[in-house]
Amino acid sequence: MSQARPLVSVIVPVLDEATELPRVLEHVGSLAGEWEVLVAEGPGRAARLNEAARGASGELLLFLHADSRLPADAYLSLVSAAADPGVVGGNFALCFAGEDRFSQVLTAVYALQRRLGFYYGDSSVWVRRSVFETLGGYRELAIMDDYDFVRRLEAAGRTECLSGPATTSDRRWRAMGVPRTLFAWWAIRWLFLAGVPPERLSRLYRRIR
Repeated sequence: MSQARPLVSVIVPVLDEATELPRVLEHVGSLAGEWEVLVAEGPGRAARLNEAARGASGELLLFLHADSRLPADAYLSLVSAAADPGVVGGNFALCFAGEDRFSQVLTAVYALQRRLGFYYGDSSVWVRRSVFETLGGYRELAIMDDYDFVRRLEAAGRTECLSGPATTSDRRWRAMGVPRTLFAWWAIRWLFLAGVPPERLSRLYRRIR
């Protein structure tokens, strides 16, 4: 890294997040370290994220959902991982907010998925700016844009899952229930890998929901 205290650019995608946005901005502002925050607002998430990334000043980019929170030592963890030039990026271990069985099951499922080598945007994906640019950023897909980016990131080099953990809301999962949501996302993932167009998958997901 070229700076003693490198800047981390936090990019927050938002769509109808009037309640959560002020909270996540306050959260990042309370963390130790060198941060800048860019809000990627509006529909067409991938395009908004790419636009925000182009305006970012940091050597490291971190994509943080509005309903997610980073651990207190997030900056130190990021900078320590990035000190290894062989690491291209990664994510944070994820813990779903709540102490009931529902949240515990979700947390365990995500931990298993990460060990199997796949994860999604809600786990606070981070990447070197230079690597993000080399990969061409996020592809503008109707669905699975985060998973598509993570697959390309994993292929680009070694990644680190920072222990954290980061925490995130389980509100969307509770709306559908764990079994139905898991079935939907595992089915969509395999259909995506099989080459089914994202536009069709997006329509399928809307029907499932």
